[in-house]
Amino acid sequence: MQVFRGTRHALGDPVALTIGNFDGVHVGHQALLARVRERSRRLALTAAVLTFEPHPREFFSPGAAPARLTTLREKLECLARYGVDRTHVVRFNREFAAMSADDFVAQLLVKNLNVRWLLVGDDFRYGAGRGGDYAQLARAAERFGFQLESMQSVSMAGERVSSTAVRAALAHGDFAQAERLLGRAYTIEGRVSHGEKLGRRLGFPTANIQLKRKRAPLTGIYAVKLHGVESTPLPAVASLGVRPTVMADAVPVLEVHVLDFNADIYGRRVQVEFLHKLRDEEKYPDLETLRRQIQRDVEHVRQYLKSDV
Repeated sequence: MQVFRGTRHALGDPVALTIGNFDGVHVGHQALLARVRERSRRLALTAAVLTFEPHPREFFSPGAAPARLTTLREKLECLARYGVDRTHVVRFNREFAAMSADDFVAQLLVKNLNVRWLLVGDDFRYGAGRGGDYAQLARAAERFGFQLESMQSVSMAGERVSSTAVRAALAHGDFAQAERLLGRAYTIEGRVSHGEKLGRRLGFPTANIQLKRKRAPLTGIYAVKLHGVESTPLPAVASLGVRPTVMADAVPVLEVHVLDFNADIYGRRVQVEFLHKLRDEEKYPDLETLRRQIQRDVEHVRQYLKSDV
């Protein structure tokens, strides 16, 4: 998949396009992508996505923006996996936010991207102040000569599939529901970096995974599998949170202790697959109490994995 920053240097070949944030690339997003892929093949067009960085809600109200399900890199990897030929990542800044609905279509979609077929969700709005709606977009499509389709939201058991629904499932430790909504297990990907080596001193060395996000969509202690180290995933216990026993006002950290494993994996890019929540994060009076709790967590993970076979 080709990735472009912005739209001004597009290749000029006509595209079948869909637009959105695509956080998590859940099954609703996948339905959009499948339709774009199908139409692009039938019409001999490039299957393309227009997405934004940062998320518009992070730009307008960073303190209230939802936690990201995926980093930009993870999102791009998912888009490639689901058959997108090209993705344009537009920097969402003050200038872009002020672009009128008419300019969004005429400049971005028609002139820069050469859109010939466009698919949008049923709640799609565009332009400054979200002023453009589907009726206005349909008039623009007729004017500029591109085809336009709208897709209804995907539902499961009466619930609309959305990034919000995935976040709610993760926050409640309902990984089965999150997997149904995502169409795959929830994972966090990142590079193993050096930490403070506290886990090693406590007898439980950990791989510290770079989160590359201000907030995570879940927090606590988990049974996980670590992918990307050996040919098969490794059983592990993970802590995702601010480590209240040892830090104050800290940013979230993902630490993974791999069971029965002792190898140098610094710098390795890995994926943490979340299986089961053991408990919430807690603050302990001292490190010895924390060490005993980690020992109990490890035993709980061993029992969980044994019963899950």
